[in-house]
Amino acid sequence: MRIPDAKVALSTASVYPEPTATAFEIAARLGYDGVEVMVWNDPVSQDIEALRRLSDHHRIPILAVHAPCLLITQRVWSTDPWVKLQRARAAAEKLGATTVVVHPPFRWQRQYSRDFVQGIWRMANETDVRFAVENMYPWRYRDREMLAYAPDWDVTKDDYRHFTIDLSHASTARTDAMQMIDRMGDRLGHVHLADGNGSAKDEHLVPGRGGQPCAEVLERLALSGFDGHVVIEVNTRRAMSGAEREADLAEALAFTRLHLASAAAKAPRT
Repeated sequence: MRIPDAKVALSTASVYPEPTATAFEIAARLGYDGVEVMVWNDPVSQDIEALRRLSDHHRIPILAVHAPCLLITQRVWSTDPWVKLQRARAAAEKLGATTVVVHPPFRWQRQYSRDFVQGIWRMANETDVRFAVENMYPWRYRDREMLAYAPDWDVTKDDYRHFTIDLSHASTARTDAMQMIDRMGDRLGHVHLADGNGSAKDEHLVPGRGGQPCAEVLERLALSGFDGHVVIEVNTRRAMSGAEREADLAEALAFTRLHLASAAAKAPRT
């Protein structure tokens, strides 16, 4: 079977609560094509030179940088969200990454959310790095739903040059991931691969362990000639040991490569 050109990367978030350095070690040992660095409270994730040393030492490239958009990273790389994105772009450029992943603003970031769509276009026009805006989800508690993101958690409702599809987020939003990919069209530039069962909690299960169409998405990517990155972003916090965590990440990698390759093998020859 021929494996398509799409590279399969490991998100450093997949080893949490282990540090960023552990993700480089595991990615290299298991044969991932690269890593996506989640910039968060770990000082190494914020340090370009430290990341470069890890990349060089393990001979594993940094393919993407996830800007610090989480609640727990509100003070990482400034409290100004535009400064965060500028620093993420600079990090990507210096590290050779092709993509910056960014979440839509929180609704209470009023000025940022008003300027977000135009601002992302402006920043995208200043660099070869892709700013790939990621789908999110409504926050739910019991029977209540809060729209926490603006302009919208469904990023396909707005005009962006590139999108990131996150299948776990699609599960939490209880939206059809395949239809979302259809709406993204050729602007789909980046994939966060994880599974989910529609829980109000963002599950990030190993692909194949939930109800999301992970295999179908991979097969579509292979058949469409997708030229972005497929990033394994799963939750391994419940792993009882390092060996169990590594086994989960090996399974995720095998699942991803299998379905990318099987689709390519089925494709008609031209």
